[in-house]
Amino acid sequence: MVHSAYDAVELVSGVPGDIVAVAAYAGRLLVAGKDGSLRIYASPGHAGGGIPRDGPYALERQQPSLWRRGTPLAMEVSAGRELLLSLAECVNLHRLPGLETVAVIGKTKGANLFAWDDRRGLLAVGRWKRLTIFRLDSGREFVEVKEFGVPDTVKSMAWCGDNICLGIRKEYMIINSMTGALTEVFSSGRNAPPLVVALPTGELLLGKTVVLRDVQKLVETENCILAVLACSVYGLLPVPIGAQIVQLTASGEFEEALALCKLLPPEDSNLRAAKESSIHIRYGHFLFDNGSYEEAMEQFSDSHVDITYVLSLYPSLVLPQTHIIGEHDRLQDLPELARESSDVTDDMEPYSLQLHESDDKSPLEIKKMSHNALIALVKYLHKKRNGIIERATAEVTEEVVSGAVHHSSILSESYRSKKPNKKRAQTHTSSIAREMATVLDTSLLQALILTGQSSGAIELLKGLNYCDLKICKEFLEERSDYMVLLELYKSNEMHREALQLLNQLVEESKAEMGNNDFNKKFNPQMIIEYLRPLCRSDPMLVLESSLYVLERNPSDTIELFLSENVPADLVNSYLKQHAPNLQSTYLELMLSMSVSGINPNLQNELVQLYLSEVLDWHKILKEEGNWTEKTYSPTRKKLITTLENNSGYNTDILLKRLPQDALFEERAILYGKINQHLRALSLYVHKEGAQQPSKSNIYFNLLQIYLNPRKAEKEFEQKIVPVASQYPGIQKATKVRGARMGKKVVEIEGADDVRFSPSGTDSGRSDGDGDGDDVSDGGPIMLNEALELLSQRWDRINGAQALRLLPRDTKLQDLVLFLEPLLRNSSEHRRNYMVIKNLIFRANLQVKEDLYKRRQAVLKIDGDSMCSLCHKRIANSAFAIYPNGQTLVHFVCFRESQQIKAVRGVNSVKRIA
Repeated sequence: MVHSAYDAVELVSGVPGDIVAVAAYAGRLLVAGKDGSLRIYASPGHAGGGIPRDGPYALERQQPSLWRRGTPLAMEVSAGRELLLSLAECVNLHRLPGLETVAVIGKTKGANLFAWDDRRGLLAVGRWKRLTIFRLDSGREFVEVKEFGVPDTVKSMAWCGDNICLGIRKEYMIINSMTGALTEVFSSGRNAPPLVVALPTGELLLGKTVVLRDVQKLVETENCILAVLACSVYGLLPVPIGAQIVQLTASGEFEEALALCKLLPPEDSNLRAAKESSIHIRYGHFLFDNGSYEEAMEQFSDSHVDITYVLSLYPSLVLPQTHIIGEHDRLQDLPELARESSDVTDDMEPYSLQLHESDDKSPLEIKKMSHNALIALVKYLHKKRNGIIERATAEVTEEVVSGAVHHSSILSESYRSKKPNKKRAQTHTSSIAREMATVLDTSLLQALILTGQSSGAIELLKGLNYCDLKICKEFLEERSDYMVLLELYKSNEMHREALQLLNQLVEESKAEMGNNDFNKKFNPQMIIEYLRPLCRSDPMLVLESSLYVLERNPSDTIELFLSENVPADLVNSYLKQHAPNLQSTYLELMLSMSVSGINPNLQNELVQLYLSEVLDWHKILKEEGNWTEKTYSPTRKKLITTLENNSGYNTDILLKRLPQDALFEERAILYGKINQHLRALSLYVHKEGAQQPSKSNIYFNLLQIYLNPRKAEKEFEQKIVPVASQYPGIQKATKVRGARMGKKVVEIEGADDVRFSPSGTDSGRSDGDGDGDDVSDGGPIMLNEALELLSQRWDRINGAQALRLLPRDTKLQDLVLFLEPLLRNSSEHRRNYMVIKNLIFRANLQVKEDLYKRRQAVLKIDGDSMCSLCHKRIANSAFAIYPNGQTLVHFVCFRESQQIKAVRGVNSVKRIA
């Protein structure tokens, strides 16, 4: 369909001779012939006014020889002044309606064309290669105002504000009537003459836009344009803009139709919006069907149609059920718009698609579901998403506030006494925005997955989203996109389901890929990372879900519990109840990885676990007859190491659990922990299988034995009696000979022990400590052995206590090997301490010297000095200088910056470089 902005209606036909000029006045046509006659035509039954749309016109009267000299070339009517301007030999003025000649402009002699501006009374005359402008004064006289040169003879002209459009040769040009500036516009074509006429809207109608052939002149009237041919006159009547829009839309000229919508009157804003929306929708369908998917989405976006209408183009996308009414349906609900836009919407019906079609997809549907179409949909939904999510969030906020207000009002009403309680109905807020957000996010997720953008789907789920759980879950399970499904569970706080799925995926991945490639797809570390943010919010769920990774990756799991501060007692109690085989593993790693150690309860728990396992192991070996004290299992080694290195366990309970005839080394370590060292020595002396102690103040006890053997013998007997009574295999020793005890002491003395500080070992009193006043009860002492022990183990015995135990008559010469290294080491330490003290003193002096130097720094302040904070001049204001001696600030600015830092919790002033 060809678009026509004007309808050509023949008004006058069969004029004798050639028509040279036409004008309109009071509903009549003034037609000038080449023979100099003027014919006046009128519409039948027309009493006046503008040119009617009906025709043809009939000849009313004829006035021959109106122009006695020359042939008329142009005519124009000044309706406000009741004048007819004509050009024959020169420009003439005739009074209307009598056509009496009232004035002749002699300066226009030889002109071939003129253009009249009735509002301002300006006359532009084209004569040869000159353009002259006159102004009408006093109603009859014309005064020359301007004259400009032009490239060639003017063939047509029309006023357009302060400018005049000229037709010269085959070109259209614009000349400014004030300055004479000439600008070329474009060509009129090879054959068409450059015709131009001004429109009432201020626009120009050019001859090249008129579809009639052989048009010689274009004449403006009140309600139409006259096209003058050789023997006839046509009226170019404007086609209504609405009809033009329909024509353009039907012919597929959507851009031109949208441009015409801008010309609709402001009072028809609703109609204009409806037409523009309809055109955008049709344009979008046209582009979509031709494979221009992104451009189609831009048109749908400009049409402001609901996303549900666009999503109906993608029947394979599963959408949630909603109560949303589309924009097209709302338009039909408005009668006044439906009637006016029916010419457009009727053509749109073939494009309307239903949301659910049959399972058999046509080639067109397959085309629409192509990759490019889905990519365009993703971009469209992303563009729409921000606004829809904001509205949905605002809707939720409004409901929360409304609910809070309603709840507070109920509480306030409950306190009113003796008044009826009128229950106020809770205001229901529409959920349209959330439904729209659900539709958008659900379809966006599916489109992202179908286009291979799983990472984009995960990012969508990590933020605020309204994805429909059921639809998305089924969609992702169908496509086995488990990473996105995990994020979907996480975003809906379905952590238990997510962890169950993750455990299943890890097991399947391990079975399919083997242990070598186990870490390439799904691995236990993923479970640990998922559990990390849940440790604070739901520790019980973390414990329930961590059994799998605790068995396969215990160190990382324990590190998770430690780093996220999961209560250790809670972890231990849970494992004790549900996974006792993992309890010792947890406590061992807890003990080895924790910097501050574990609390005494957990230490005692770990020792009890070790002891229970050792006791079961001992029972089995004893029944088999293979038990000896020198037999060590890995668990027994752990038990002994734990007993030696820790002290948080309950010693009394452990002693009660130990068997009477075995595990003497463990019992001796426990005795040592409670400072019953002599009882521990009795075990080491009488039980040959027991290894020597490694951590105790045993050397000090040996020194007491050397210096008071008789007293030690009595105490040993007292300790041995109850110990021997507990163990049938021990025969009571009635005498402890000095030689035998010395031999055992030498063995114990050679035992490997940790090095204690030079000042002593254990300053606490043990069951072997004496008062230190009476070192002997009169019996023989082993002084040489004692001196040898002091000389060899001077660094493991408290020197002051040892000197108090020695006899008063001990010679100083005999103590040289003991005192010399002890004093040397003490002097060395004292010298080191003095060196450190002097270094610290020198460093303090250096700092003070630097401080004095910096306080003596000189800074010159002049009129150009600027504050480094506010960048204003210091002038006469109080100022402050930073320690670097260069940064200068207002004191007020400095104080404000310190206050800001104090509010933020910053205690130190940041240095400005």
